[in-house]
Amino acid sequence: MKRNSLSSFSISLWLLFTAVMLQAVESAKGKYAHMLFNELFEDYSNALRPVEDTDKVLNVTLQITLSQIKDMDERNQILSAYLWIRQSWYDAYLKWDKDKYDGLDSIRIPSSLVWRPDIVLYNKADDDFSEPVNTNVVLRYDGKITWDAPAITKSSCVVDVSYFPFDSQQCNLTFGSWTYNGNQVDIINSLDSGDLSDFVEDVEWEIHGMPAVKNVITYGCCSEPYPDVTFTLILKRKSSFYIFNLLLPCVLISFLAPLGFYLPADSGEKVSLGVTVLLALTVFQLMVAEIMPPSESIPLIGKYYIATMTMITASTALTIIIMNLHHCGSEAKPVPQWARVVILDYMSKIFFVYDVGENCTSPKREKEEERKLEGDDGCRRRHKEGRSHLSNRNDDCDLKEKLNGNLNKSYGVHGENVRENVNCCSCYKMLIKNIEYIANCVRDHKANRAKVIEWKKVAKVMDRFFMWIFFIMVFFMSVLIIGKAA
Repeated sequence: MKRNSLSSFSISLWLLFTAVMLQAVESAKGKYAHMLFNELFEDYSNALRPVEDTDKVLNVTLQITLSQIKDMDERNQILSAYLWIRQSWYDAYLKWDKDKYDGLDSIRIPSSLVWRPDIVLYNKADDDFSEPVNTNVVLRYDGKITWDAPAITKSSCVVDVSYFPFDSQQCNLTFGSWTYNGNQVDIINSLDSGDLSDFVEDVEWEIHGMPAVKNVITYGCCSEPYPDVTFTLILKRKSSFYIFNLLLPCVLISFLAPLGFYLPADSGEKVSLGVTVLLALTVFQLMVAEIMPPSESIPLIGKYYIATMTMITASTALTIIIMNLHHCGSEAKPVPQWARVVILDYMSKIFFVYDVGENCTSPKREKEEERKLEGDDGCRRRHKEGRSHLSNRNDDCDLKEKLNGNLNKSYGVHGENVRENVNCCSCYKMLIKNIEYIANCVRDHKANRAKVIEWKKVAKVMDRFFMWIFFIMVFFMSVLIIGKAA
């Protein structure tokens, strides 16, 4: 127990001694830091370039770290980004011997006390002038100054929406000195590209690189060269959101348009379906137009909308024409012979359009047997009609002979009975004429009804034909837009 107590007491004394020594060292360094600060800035001016020779170029090393993409405004073509800007240079008037100050090799001071390069974002698109935050700088004993400052930048970016929502964008961030030319301040790339190690993943954009290129430009106003560093931010849009909210509903709606041809013409909903689909696509088109900038380049999804709307307009017009064929009355002309051969004979079999009572699943033998039975029944009916007609004619002849015989036998004696028989014969003739008239009306009615049925079948065949044509068009349009996206 005594040994444990002695060991714990010695450890506590050692910790106390260490803490006292650290406080003494920190207080000593703080003392030397105040002394160093007073000596360095006693005659220092931050208004002039910190070089001993005015003809000497001051090199400024620039490094950009992309932390986050805050917003990409395609309509106004503005990129908002959160950056960390690191600038480092050597100040010839801020050096000291660290041995004289107890090994003090660096201090942190406000950046407003030292000279700073006026490096700004050339393609700035912000209404208010914003600059990096006035943070502290790290000053080393050899005169090297490192200034790390966060900044929220709004830069102009030329947006190409030709392949929206499967597009890629390249936005430039150009940094350079505003007043110093290349003979006074030169900008050097710290890295070949921007630093993306601390980038916060964006929900809409993927970063595929941020290469940096140094440019030396001579402007028309001045003969001196002006260097700048351009960081090209390569962005790839994540299209899942737009596929599920803009493209997929359009594809599903466009597949409804050909189904308008499958609706029965008597339902009265064929045209209203086409108009409803057209209005729905117009709403989606307006949503895309609100996002995109008003440029001459039409986005890929906009082209798909326009093509689909054109197709639906054509299908609605064809539906109206086909409905006129369907509702052709008895006064219409008969179906032309070429239409009877091409549409009723061939196309109806290709698109499986059958008459009323026919079934696409019934075998051919049953149909042939039905036709034979119908033929036998027809022959029997004709034979019976012929026999009845002959018997009627024989009855007429017998009736006439009997009438003539009666007239001859009872001429002058039974005059009134003869007159009555003659009147009965005339009534019988009138009855025959009425029956013939009714038969002719029934024949005409059947002929007109057959004509109407043929026009309805022509309309139905054309409905099926255009339905498959538009289904193929919608399918190929969907495949085409996916292929262009890939």
